[in-house]
Amino acid sequence: MTELSAYPAYKASRAKWLGAVPEHWTISPLGQYFRQRTGAVSDSDFAALSVTKQGIVPQLETAAKTDSGDRRKLVLAGDFAINSRSDRKGSSGISSHNGSVSLITTVITPHGLDSSFVHHLLRSEPFQEEYYRFGNGIVADLWSTRYSQMKSISLAVPPLTEQRQIAEYLDRETGQIDALITKQEQLVETLTERRQAVITQAVTRGLDPNVKLRASGLTWIASIPAHWLELPFIRVAPERVDYRGATPTKTEDGIQLVTARNVQSGRIDYESSKEYIAVDDYNVVMRRGVPSLGDILLTMEAPLGNVAIVDRTDVAFAQRVVKFRLDPRIALPEFVGHAMNSAYFQHELLSRATGSTALGIKASKLSELKIVIPPIDEQNRIAEFIGVQAGKIDRLTATAIAVVEVLKERRKALISAAVTGKIDVRGL
Repeated sequence: MTELSAYPAYKASRAKWLGAVPEHWTISPLGQYFRQRTGAVSDSDFAALSVTKQGIVPQLETAAKTDSGDRRKLVLAGDFAINSRSDRKGSSGISSHNGSVSLITTVITPHGLDSSFVHHLLRSEPFQEEYYRFGNGIVADLWSTRYSQMKSISLAVPPLTEQRQIAEYLDRETGQIDALITKQEQLVETLTERRQAVITQAVTRGLDPNVKLRASGLTWIASIPAHWLELPFIRVAPERVDYRGATPTKTEDGIQLVTARNVQSGRIDYESSKEYIAVDDYNVVMRRGVPSLGDILLTMEAPLGNVAIVDRTDVAFAQRVVKFRLDPRIALPEFVGHAMNSAYFQHELLSRATGSTALGIKASKLSELKIVIPPIDEQNRIAEFIGVQAGKIDRLTATAIAVVEVLKERRKALISAAVTGKIDVRGL
């Protein structure tokens, strides 16, 4: 990569988010370069658009629909739209479409600025932080920024020719970074599929490639080893506790509450969500049944089908989580955990799920689930094999994810440095 240098001379901007800027750049309020577009339109006349972190796109299928189709804001190609709410930080961009957006969006039209430069500048992390700092509201982590506040934000603007040079440089460099990110994300997807295939093969065929097979009675498996059993899941896991019900009162510390977000592919991720209940409330919250090592957790909705093995007993369980205790004469937790994460068992769940936006399974349907079970000693060998193979894949996946994070940080830093004049990209 070409070595990036600073500009020859700088001046103070008096704006903390900008810091020192190139001496020849002009410092002016945002309102000098933009005019607010306030026209109200109907989505029957102007197609609905979504303001996302990837920019302005035709309305997403997942977007929340309202009855206010006649009360939307007009957006024309070349306008910059930004979600005014702080919980949607980063959702903004120059629109390449004529259309309409929700009323919580601020729409501004640039004058005398290169639109690609505007796209990078106003989507940069420093500007986004400054934009939401100007907002107000009654909730600490949720407030809105009005245009009357936004227009006072100081901008440092280079000459138009230089704006285009910066935009062209960033388009090229971020395009290359995005391509690398895409490759790493594709690798993660491939590794995830490989992991699933390894698990499914092992828990439905075992480790002996020459084992005698017989037809399976399950919809999702054609054949299984002849000496394996097909059993109702409730026979393998005869004890069940459904923690769905009233939401427990949360506290700042105490006993950690394992929520559906904590239950991931075979394990409990205690870092992904940290919620707590008071020690004095534990017996009430867990009155239906306390955890034991080796119990199996299953998320019943939002998301459906995540599985983990209980590895700590000093925790409580939240809504949407069901705990199973296995019959130790029939099954090992390590094998059953992998079997429940396999493709065939996930199909068992999904085929019985209901719900339009968030799939879930009713407790009454659990009795219909089936699982294939080998002898205990074979379960142990299979679990050990999967542990080794999945461990290798998990390490590769973790490396790819780490590379993606580094590339994303590099992308953000490059954009921020270029649009605030910390690096001179002219002529590159």
